[in-house]
This record gives sequence, C-alpha cells and structure tokens, in this order.
Amino acid sequence: MTDYQALPKEFISPKPATEATKKINQGFFNKLDFTDRRSFDNAKKGFIATLNPITIAHDSGSRAAFDLEGLSFLNDEPAETVNPSLWRQAQLNALNHGLYEVVPGIYQIRSFDIANMTLIKSDSGWIIIDPLTSTEASRTGLALANKELGERPVVAVIITHSHADHFAGILGVMSHEDAESGKVAMIAPEHFVNEALSENVLAGNVMSRRATYMYGNLLPSSPTGFVTTGLGAALSMGNTGFIIPNDLIKETGETRHIDGVDIEFQMTPGSEAPAEMVFYFPQFKALCMSEITSHHLHNLYTPRGAQVRDALAWAAQINESIDLFGDRLEVEFASHHWPIWGRQEAIEYLKKQRDMYKYIHDQTLRLANHGYIKEEIAEQIKLPESLGKEFYNRDYYGTVHHNARAVYVKYLGFFDGNPATLYPLPPTEVATRYLEFMGGADAIVEKARGCFDAGDYRWVAEVLNHVVMAEPDHFNARALQADTLEQLGYQSESGPWRNFYLCGALELRQGLPKGAAFGATASMAKSMPLENLYQTMAVRLNGPSADGLVIHLNLDFTDSEPTLLSIENAVLHAFTGKQHQKPNATLRMSAVNFKFMMTGNTDAMKLLESGELEMSGDFEALGKFRELFDQFERRFPIVTPRKPWA
Repeated sequence: MTDYQALPKEFISPKPATEATKKINQGFFNKLDFTDRRSFDNAKKGFIATLNPITIAHDSGSRAAFDLEGLSFLNDEPAETVNPSLWRQAQLNALNHGLYEVVPGIYQIRSFDIANMTLIKSDSGWIIIDPLTSTEASRTGLALANKELGERPVVAVIITHSHADHFAGILGVMSHEDAESGKVAMIAPEHFVNEALSENVLAGNVMSRRATYMYGNLLPSSPTGFVTTGLGAALSMGNTGFIIPNDLIKETGETRHIDGVDIEFQMTPGSEAPAEMVFYFPQFKALCMSEITSHHLHNLYTPRGAQVRDALAWAAQINESIDLFGDRLEVEFASHHWPIWGRQEAIEYLKKQRDMYKYIHDQTLRLANHGYIKEEIAEQIKLPESLGKEFYNRDYYGTVHHNARAVYVKYLGFFDGNPATLYPLPPTEVATRYLEFMGGADAIVEKARGCFDAGDYRWVAEVLNHVVMAEPDHFNARALQADTLEQLGYQSESGPWRNFYLCGALELRQGLPKGAAFGATASMAKSMPLENLYQTMAVRLNGPSADGLVIHLNLDFTDSEPTLLSIENAVLHAFTGKQHQKPNATLRMSAVNFKFMMTGNTDAMKLLESGELEMSGDFEALGKFRELFDQFERRFPIVTPRKPWA
C-alpha cells in the first residue's frame, strides 16, 4: 500500500472557521427553534446513576474501550467550528449517560456506546435488549445496573437486528455455553446470522475502513475534531464477539413469554437492516422500535457502505407499528437516543418519522420521472416545514441529500442514462487528463485558492480531488484540499458527514494511519457457519492468480460433514457432503480449527504440532492453495490514490 509523506508541520494544524462557514452555521440559529428543550428534558428523565469518570477500560489494550471525558467542552456554547444544530445533538448524546429508568421494570444504559442497552426486569432476572458493540461496554453497563438495582442473572438476550453495535458486545452479558445449553434464551430475527456475517465479514474490511471515517474513530475529541456520531455519543472500541441465537422470530404476531414477561413481535426486515424486528411489552405498555425510529433522519444508504435500504418499506413498517400497538402504548423507546412518553406525543413522533421517509421516497421518484438525475434531485428536495423543523427529523445521521440519491439508486441504479457516463475512466486516469486540460497542478491550485477564499468549498473539493489523485505528493494541493474538507466538516449538520470530511483532512495532512491485516475475531470465527466461511474464502480468492489452476482439496472434518473445496475457472466452490476421488490433498481436523486457521486465529504449523491436523497428498499444491487468498489491509487510502490494480 502506498504510504504518502505527511505534510510539513505548518500545514498540519486544524484551521479556524472561515467567515463563509460562520455565516452558514449562523443560518441554523435563524431557521431552527433552539428554545425547544423537550429533547433535553426527555434525555435526562429517569436518571439513576453513571460512571465518574465516564471511561471504560479496554481488556487487552492500553487505550480505553470507551471514553467521553474528552467531550466535556460540549457543556459550553456552540463553537464556530461546529454546526450549532449538530452541537445540540452532540450535547444530548454525550452529556446524558448512565443508567435510566424508562418505566418501573424497564431500564436503559445510554451513552456507554453508540447504542443503548435495555434491561427488562423479569421475575427472576434480566432480559437484555442489544448488548452494545463491545464486551467491555456491555459488561460495565450490566454491572452498573446490578449495583444500583440489585444483582440479577441474565435470563434472555434479544438482538433487535444485524448491525454490530447491537450484538458484538454479547460476551459481556452471556457466554457461548449459555446459548448452546439453553440456559439463556438468545432471541433474534430470522436471517440474523447470515445478514450479520455478510455485512461484517464478506465486505467487512472495506466497511470497517470506511467506518473509521464515518464514526470519526481517528479524530481527537475537540471543537475542531470529533463531537458526535449523531446516532450516539461515540462508538466503543473494545473486544467483540458473536453467538448464534437459539431462538429465531420469523413472523409478525409471534409472542414469547420469558420469565414472567410477555413480548409481541413485529418483523421489519429490509428497512433499517436486512434482518430486524420491533416488539411490544403489554404489561409495561411499552413499544421498543429497535432502530426503525430514532431522533434524527436515518440512512437509506449508510456512507460506510451497505445495501441501499427501502424507504417505502421503512415507512410502511412504522405505519404497521402504529396500527398494531398505537392504541396501547404509553411509552416508545428504541436502541438509540431517549424515549418519548405519552401516547399522543409518541404517535405524533412515529407518524412524522414515517412521513419523512415516504416524502423522500415519493419526491425522489416524482423528480426522477421528470428526467432529473440523482445529483439534481438531491439539490432540489427539502422536507416540508411540518417535518423538517422537528429536531428528531434533522440530518444528524442520514441526510435528505444522500438519502434522495439512495432512493434513485434503489430503483434506477448508478447509471443516469447519459451514455457519456456509461463507461467512465478510473479516478487516477481521469485526474491526470484533467490536469493536462486545465494547465497543470500549480495552475489548478492557484485558481482553487481563489474559490476557497470565496467560500465555494464544494467546487474546490471536486477540483482539487483531481490534483491529489494525479499528484498526491503535491503538498500545496493536499494542504488546500484538507483545509477545504475541514470547512465542509465544520458546516455539516450530519455527524457522519462531519467525520468523513475531517478524517479526509487528517489523512491528507498526516498520511495513512498504521493498521494490521483484517480478520474475524476468534469468537466470530467460532460461531461462523461453515457456509459463511466458504463465502468469505471465495471473496478472498485472487482470481487472476488462480486463472488456469485446478485444485481439489478434501476436508475430512472430525465434527462436521466432509466437504470438497474446489478451485476451477478461478472460482472457489464448497461442496458439502462430497469428497474428490483424486484430491490434490486431504486435511483431517475439526471444523472449528479449520475456521480458526482460515481466519488467521491459528496456523497450520501449530495444529500439526499439536496433532489437531493431519495432512496427506501433494503438499506443494496445498501450499499453492493457501497462497491464492488475499490478505486485506485495514487502512487503505481513501482520499489519495490506491495502487493501480489489486
């Protein structure tokens, strides 16, 4: 991976807000009602206790797994380098943390992570909803609840959906043995395992890298750096795990009676997550909306990368929740942010969240049918005041601008119909040609500087991207591009947009951060079904290197069905229950050890030495087989050119 030299010291420091940025941010004070303090009242309601300091230690690292101490500056008035509307959201997220009572018997751990962990008091223990992203965060949250409310065992864990911030902290509240034995019920929506592993393994490396931008993991907490994710205070960065559920919900209307607590389920797949559900607690008159609703506009397309989500289905599922539970609920809570109390207030909120997604969907397609392309549509769509002035519908996470483009892509794909864009050149080649046409890098930078001074940052970013992609060692271009992205970040009402812009500036100024090879954790590898592992291996197979090779490998598992792995036509296939008559090699081992070996959690030599692996056949072919799989570097460049071809 190319490693670009950091800029000279005089270029590296963050810059103050320009007059153009100050003017844009001031405009938010003028159009939004900052005297509305209902969210602040609700975010504080039911507070019981918290950590002091609000820092969670990492089990195996020197840095903290979670730390909000650096965000204490949010107690002050909004800084000129932060959009004041986003500052408000950052305050709500970061300054309200700890254990809260929703209603007697329902409690939440908030801002120990990007998500909430909810605890339901059952007859003899805790039913936990969404055990956060890291072991450290969920374990600490459970310990706080036990300290303040009395020690209780975990009797069940409910996973609302297939995003890692809702399940990866599972080992902080239960063990693999708890699930396998049935001691603890682990309940999840149908297809949870496949969707969770598909999102976090198949495309895991590229999503993980982009997530460092989206969540601002590399930014220092400051008014010129990280202030919030919008979705939550910050992402916990501790150890992660994965356990296969022992109970799946498949249909709307299913119920469970768990240790004295009744739960009614509604399936909501294909909207905020491919596998997701919401549920109602009759005895508490409480509706958990998972992540279908939250106190912001969510992502129809998430900038870290994922499949485009269905805005129409999303709106319909919120409407179904209103129909199923609206006349019975007294409180609505979710996997992020704070609850809403009172039936009338909750229904109004649900309706406006529903209508926000449907408005973006309908208006995007209206304009598309007029012939406008996604970029033109995104510039035109604005929410009506009845929706757009509600703080819980603001662009703190998703934005109207990029969600409109997502709707277009959902229906019409990336191609806008203009044949000039059907067969584009790759970025570096485009950049080189642009530089030739526009008089060279120096001339472009000089012209761009004038546009920067005029506050025309979107144009400067587009123009200088060509210079950086063609000549990444042009210090003046990288420095001005960093300054430009920084101002766009300062103006952003969206937490992810701000973080993307500021992380881009950081990479331009300081070069690539250090990183290791991507791989699944031991817990995820252990729980990963073999089918998912084979899919992951197929994604890692380097097609050009495998061209012309035919390799058959028999896997003689001691604890699972035998499997034939074949590489032919530069494609990997796994045939469960089959063995080749004349394999190149045969491996005899447990399926668990094979998973550990292929995910880098152990190696063949250790297994051979311990007697846990027996090999026979053509060892040279086996060695060639192992060399055909790529290792993914976590920290590949984003705002500077990649190496030409992988």
